[in-house]
Amino acid sequence: MSTSPARRQAALAALALDDEALLKACEVDYFIASGPGGQHRNTTASGVRLTHPPTELSVSATERRSQVQNKGVALERLREGLKALTFVPKVRRATKPSAGSKRRRLEGKKRTSEKKSLRNSKSIW
Repeated sequence: MSTSPARRQAALAALALDDEALLKACEVDYFIASGPGGQHRNTTASGVRLTHPPTELSVSATERRSQVQNKGVALERLREGLKALTFVPKVRRATKPSAGSKRRRLEGKKRTSEKKSLRNSKSIW
């Protein structure tokens, strides 16, 4: 999963912001969360969805019955997502086994082969 440099820069800039500034940079949606939690949860818009337009990252939280608590949880998830966007994967280069390692491997195989071939030789008894 590769991230575009512009998206990575936007994530880095967003991580530098404090919570209030990050919330102002996001689109906040409130919705009725479904699931367990009783009548209070099912009738109030306690679910929170945060969308960060520069990085196109969206997170939601519906665990709590309180909108304020869900907003805090969603903000934590947004920070985790932004941190994941800033990760730069290490460039992998193909390698070949050295001549010495090939030689040692063949020697080991020959020893094992000799050992096994001696098992099959018939004894004179």
